[in-house]
Amino acid sequence: MAIEKISDIRVGDMILRYEQEKDFATAGFSVIPADLGIEDKRKFYRINSLVQVKLVGDVYPNAYGHGSSMRNSESANRLDYKRQEVIETEDKKEVITYLEDARGYSAKHIVTYYDGDLSFEMHNEYTNNSDKPITMEMISSFELGNITPFVEGDAPDTLLVHRLRSKWSHEGRLHTETVEDLQLEPSWSTWSVSSERFGQLGSMPVKKFFPFVGIEDTKNNILWGAQLAHEASWQMEVYRQDDGLHISGGLADREFGHWTKVLKPGETIVTPKAIVTTCKGDIEVLTQRLTQAGQKYVNKAPESEQTLPIIFNEYCTTWGCPSHENISGIVNAIKDKGFDYFVIDCGWFKEDGIPWDISMGDYNISSTLFPDGLDKTVKMINDNGMKAGIWFEIDNIGSAAKSFHNTEHQLKRDGVPITTYSRRFWDMTDPWVEEYLTEKVIGTLKKYGFEYMKMDYNDTIGIGCDDEDSLGEGLRKNMDASVEFVRKVAREVPGIILENCSSGGHKLEPLMMSICSMASFSDAHECPEIPIIAANLHRAILPRQSQIWAVIRKKDSLKRIAYSVANTFLGRMCLSGDVTELTDAQWKVIDDGIAFYKRIAPIIKDGFTYRYGSHITSERHPQGWQGVVRVGENGEAFVLVHTFNGEMPDEMTMELPEGCACNIAEKYSDSDFDVKLDGRMITFKSKENMKAMAVLLA
Repeated sequence: MAIEKISDIRVGDMILRYEQEKDFATAGFSVIPADLGIEDKRKFYRINSLVQVKLVGDVYPNAYGHGSSMRNSESANRLDYKRQEVIETEDKKEVITYLEDARGYSAKHIVTYYDGDLSFEMHNEYTNNSDKPITMEMISSFELGNITPFVEGDAPDTLLVHRLRSKWSHEGRLHTETVEDLQLEPSWSTWSVSSERFGQLGSMPVKKFFPFVGIEDTKNNILWGAQLAHEASWQMEVYRQDDGLHISGGLADREFGHWTKVLKPGETIVTPKAIVTTCKGDIEVLTQRLTQAGQKYVNKAPESEQTLPIIFNEYCTTWGCPSHENISGIVNAIKDKGFDYFVIDCGWFKEDGIPWDISMGDYNISSTLFPDGLDKTVKMINDNGMKAGIWFEIDNIGSAAKSFHNTEHQLKRDGVPITTYSRRFWDMTDPWVEEYLTEKVIGTLKKYGFEYMKMDYNDTIGIGCDDEDSLGEGLRKNMDASVEFVRKVAREVPGIILENCSSGGHKLEPLMMSICSMASFSDAHECPEIPIIAANLHRAILPRQSQIWAVIRKKDSLKRIAYSVANTFLGRMCLSGDVTELTDAQWKVIDDGIAFYKRIAPIIKDGFTYRYGSHITSERHPQGWQGVVRVGENGEAFVLVHTFNGEMPDEMTMELPEGCACNIAEKYSDSDFDVKLDGRMITFKSKENMKAMAVLLA
């Protein structure tokens, strides 16, 4: 088919390409690295609308797509390209493409590029300008076509699909498949369509997959990728009909996410944002270009956050039973050790021996654990040089709480309160709920002078909740309101440090990460796989936002303590455990680790990660070794090696990247270890299992 170019627009080191077929008004979108021109590779590909949408009553997709994809329906194909404008300001460029459906509907496809970023944001706005309501059953946030333009034909044995799988305490596992294994090759006639649609349903957006997809052209080492910034159900789709592969994503549609929405005359829907990039390199380059987009948000976090302060959280010390008495003992043990934040975790509200995990929601301070309230405890923490933090599970209600029976203000499905074995869920769109949580959450933060809040979320709403439009739309509205309440906390408690937690890492998506200073990386608090998960998450979030726990036990050997402490070098250091019962020798290993961490904090904050080592199959029972090199902006770097189980190689050698410093300035472990530098090759020698070794290169 004859393809005509609408425009090529440069943003950063990328070119946005807008095209349409000669005799059709549908506009398509693709992106390529700016330094790579597209040659004529004799590809046959159809333009797919850059806004994918489906309205009830319109014709469904053809070519066997119905039921597996809602892309390329009549609704999308009726959107005709009208015009485009580019708006440039001091710090960003915005490209707005206007589309119209002759029946009275319009769409805006909006790309926003912020100066200095290695990616751009994209979202769509769809408006009903007619005099009748319409019902939507699908709309995308982004669509990228013509992958790959650098190989002729359908590029056999060339394309890889990258995803990040996730489950509780196993977050961020890279999963890579060929398009052939996914049956995404075009048919002999290039007529039938194939689609790999995946995503997540519910209010834990990172429970099965991260909202990420990447495509790699292995012949040219060029990649395309996207993340979605969304707290509710979402989907991604890898789609193929001809020589050009497509990726798209956004709200989970009617088929996948039980979503429909009525747009009344004059109403507009704005989709969640997608973060998109393309580059030359490998999967590590692609993912870190995407996560780099978060820097502009976290750079606006409270001033104290800019030096990556160290946290103590008492959860793995008191196991959900904090009190003024035991916190006093902890504070006495850790004062003057270099901790900046002290977080009172769950359980500060429980009475009469009722477990914390079924009693949240009323949030009355326990009269037995804190007989004098929280004033004395907060003052004690502050007097010892630390900011005080507190835990809330804002949205959810435990089965033992009085609030559990306040069903008038809770989410329902089929008219029945949504109930799991231990929780129900506030209706976050309800003004009464907002007022109640403002009093209980914001009121507590203000009254006692808390400067830090850990926000937990330990169950999922599932497919959705009752709403006049659909279950999926009810979920979307509720989670939008939940996010807005977090923003309200930030507005009403200036300078508050926010920690994003959801059974560890179930909310590690770009929207919440743009609001919070950091996040709980996982609930794998005392597991050997911590460094594997922590390194995996460098592909999903900024290390400076990844709070990694070192839980220290009095029975731990010095080697085990160094292993735990070194794990935190992959993100934000947080300690917990038996700190009131440690020996001087145990504290020496911790103190040395804290000093080393403070030296490498600028590299964690602003750097690039390179990975080496064995292919790890089982995370629970890891074999082999893992090496991570993190290089800072000025070339200063640190190298972190963990050995796991099995026979270690005689040498663990890594080639340092160009521009990396090549002088060993400091070392950290439980004991001395053998490491040498030969030019840009660094080699560690150790036959010990379960050992951590780190060096600073300056």
